[in-house]
Amino acid sequence: MKSTSLSLIAGAAALAAVTGFAAFTAPGDGGTTQARATTRLPVERSSLLCPAPGLSDLAETTYTSFTPAGGSGGEAGAAELKQSTSTTADGDGKKDEKGKKKADPEKPVVSLKEPGKPATAEASGADAPALVGTATGRLAPGWTTQQTTVVEAGGSRGLLGVSCTGPGTNFWFPAASTAKSREDYVHLTNPDASAAVADIELYGPDGTLKSDVGEGITVPARSSVPVLISTLTSEAAEDVTVHVTTRTGRVGAVVRTADDATGSDWLAASADPAGTLVLPGIPADATSVRLVAFAPGDADADLKVKLLGKNGAISPAGHEDIHVKSRMTAGVDLKDITRGETGSLLLTPAEGGKGTPVVAALRVVRGKGDGQEVGYIPATGPVGAQATAADNRAKGSTLSLTAPGATATVKVIASAGSGGGEQTVKTYTVKGGTTLAVTPPVPAGLKGGYALTIRTESGGPVHAARTLSLPQNGVEMFTVQTLPYDGGTVEVPAAEQDLSVLDD
Repeated sequence: MKSTSLSLIAGAAALAAVTGFAAFTAPGDGGTTQARATTRLPVERSSLLCPAPGLSDLAETTYTSFTPAGGSGGEAGAAELKQSTSTTADGDGKKDEKGKKKADPEKPVVSLKEPGKPATAEASGADAPALVGTATGRLAPGWTTQQTTVVEAGGSRGLLGVSCTGPGTNFWFPAASTAKSREDYVHLTNPDASAAVADIELYGPDGTLKSDVGEGITVPARSSVPVLISTLTSEAAEDVTVHVTTRTGRVGAVVRTADDATGSDWLAASADPAGTLVLPGIPADATSVRLVAFAPGDADADLKVKLLGKNGAISPAGHEDIHVKSRMTAGVDLKDITRGETGSLLLTPAEGGKGTPVVAALRVVRGKGDGQEVGYIPATGPVGAQATAADNRAKGSTLSLTAPGATATVKVIASAGSGGGEQTVKTYTVKGGTTLAVTPPVPAGLKGGYALTIRTESGGPVHAARTLSLPQNGVEMFTVQTLPYDGGTVEVPAAEQDLSVLDD
């Protein structure tokens, strides 16, 4: 047999070893090389990026890292988040100019040891850096980390929560602003060993906001760069859509907003542009809800607006429809649309509409006067097989489950606590066209924080969000995290090999 044939056989054997699903057909059996249906296998590696939480000397940040149990029976692996090098290049254990000991950049800030039990870490003050992390082996499937920061006073006061993001090349952020009352930053974090180059485009109510400095922003290797969006343009606009793309490399992107009247929170990216969008989990006591939408294509979008509550769908009076002009940001004040009942917003093409793709987000305010607090709800994809909210406390969590179409059944798993406690499981049925808001189960004997994992059992799709409320000094501080599919599995094609091609 020729050496070429030997190499081909070796390659086929290697493919079989990697996938575990390749099947050989002996020569002369009449077999042909055919692709069979793909199968889903647990991922073996995950990456997460957490933005720098430092807002003021009063900031207190908790990181909660978690991987659901049962995702993979593979090697033990590791899941660690370390400080980005942009803030720790000299962090070798020496002291800084203030006499404060610098952190060791090679020492994990938070390290997860086993699936099914969260690990936590804390940071204080304005100097806490961005984090870059990787999970491997059985800790990779569904790995989730929540960053939760409390700032009790000052212009940045509030409860700020964000699910640390995976790296990407394209992000949309409706509901940002360049208004004088706002101070919004885009945080760009690069997980890789080479520099990334990013562009930031801004779109207001009248189209593109002129900018000479939003292009070609360099994000050094394993570093994080915050960009104040009001410095990218001289135009002030209440509603702005931020578009982040990369020319080279990958980044994690998230927007931190701040307003003196309503406080601060993180604005996560909207789901990819689509004709139908779901924005789940508007708190029951919301005093102001503002919808911001953007159509990135060349066509205008006409959308129906419906609120899905516990008893079904209603159309908000005066705002049953919204027209979104191409490449222009549209904002609609829905006021106190929920009226004491947790709900979710459903955007669908208007009758006769073409289903023009859009992105969208909600700016939600609770409280009045000095007690106001802001949170954001971007459009999000369905839970799918599994989604997780990593940071939950004994009190203060509300889980919102929305079935925009068919009735669905979901399983909600409350993990063991970070300091002790036993897993608890509960099943819920969500009627089609409604939102079910529940106080989620709490682990028996809970000590510390815990994670909530939601799995679709039947029906659906289901969209979900978790609201965490931590009242401080008379302010009902809160943050909302949407819960899309965690990407814990990946499709792997199965193939049948025909060795007759190796015959001379």
